[in-house]
Amino acid sequence: MRVEIVAVGTELLLGQIVDTNSAVISQKLAEFGIDCLFQTRVGDNLERIVSVLNSALDRNDAVMVCGGLGPTQDDITREAIAQVMGVKLEHHQDIEERIRAIFAARGRKMSANNVRQAMVPVGAQVIKQRKGTAPGLICPVRGKVIYAVPGVPHEMSDMLESAVIPDLVSRAGMTGVIRSRTLRTWGLSESALAEKVAPRLEALDAGDGRTTIAFLASGIEGIKLRITAKAESSAVVDSLLDDEERELRSILGEIVFGIDDTTIEMAVAKELVRLGITLSVAESLTGGLISARLVNVLGASDWYRGCVVSYASDVKYKVLGVEVGPVVSERAAIEMAQGARRVLQSDMGLAITGVAGPSPQEANLVGTVFVGTSSEKFGDRAIQLMLPGDRDRIRQYATISALDWLRRILSGGKASTGLD
Repeated sequence: MRVEIVAVGTELLLGQIVDTNSAVISQKLAEFGIDCLFQTRVGDNLERIVSVLNSALDRNDAVMVCGGLGPTQDDITREAIAQVMGVKLEHHQDIEERIRAIFAARGRKMSANNVRQAMVPVGAQVIKQRKGTAPGLICPVRGKVIYAVPGVPHEMSDMLESAVIPDLVSRAGMTGVIRSRTLRTWGLSESALAEKVAPRLEALDAGDGRTTIAFLASGIEGIKLRITAKAESSAVVDSLLDDEERELRSILGEIVFGIDDTTIEMAVAKELVRLGITLSVAESLTGGLISARLVNVLGASDWYRGCVVSYASDVKYKVLGVEVGPVVSERAAIEMAQGARRVLQSDMGLAITGVAGPSPQEANLVGTVFVGTSSEKFGDRAIQLMLPGDRDRIRQYATISALDWLRRILSGGKASTGLD
């Protein structure tokens, strides 16, 4: 089953909006073994949209159009699809009534142009709107199908999950269950990770094809390994995923910090809760990025005491008690962690200092970062990292690297040396 994604909107071509919808859709298609060989963006022009849809149908089994279903005059996806189908648009009173009810529930009067959203190509199936006012469409064309969903991300995702994917799976004649699980890692580059996993990939390629592995580079969030399994039942699929997760964990060890939606800060929180200890942070070059991630975790107030953003050297000296002298060093990182622990009265202190650029500092090159920890249980420790990238990327890499090192200490693992 081959699907082309067509994103509609002149704002996409002008770079005013980033097309994140196509990425979400393609990831979901991949989970179900559906090929996405082309992705196209087209502006709000009827003739060009029609041309793109016809070309997409010629080379694919299905086309998924995202955007252009709203109430304004430049929302012309419905008209374009009707022209491709060779049919007229017809008014659906039930859709109009649902739109009116949505506005009434919000205490607002519906403007007349919203009635346009109740126009449907003859022969099309309607995907009911649950998150917004625009319904989606499933449109049979020349033995193939066009799906149309709104461009608003949460509306698109809802229709993708509830209607589009089930219909695609049915049309593809797929039987059984397909499910994915994602391992999240930090500490190895994509090439180094691929080298470690290569023997396992070869073993799977030589097997029965029920389980596959894919790499998903996620920038400052590390590298993800998506395991996908297909079998006759949910129980068998879950068993296959469990088996493959164990295999990969045995190969990768502690660079795996979580699965699926688990973030590095969630992994740290889990260890702190398990140990029953509290944490405080002192940040220099990251300027509060570590603290911002930690407080994103639900229940953080139970274990997180707070943060001292000691960006200036004199703040390190006067507030945290760092010895006067170089502030980009292992010694300074440990003393900052000790100071955070003392000032904020926590069981453990985490600190970070370094050079994000644009110029070297204290004879340290840009990208030099020191992370320190202090606690009664684990003692005082520090590591040096050399991180790549521009100023912002160094700060983001430093943030997740510091949290990952803390996670490893708390879990009893060995210290990471950053990005290998």
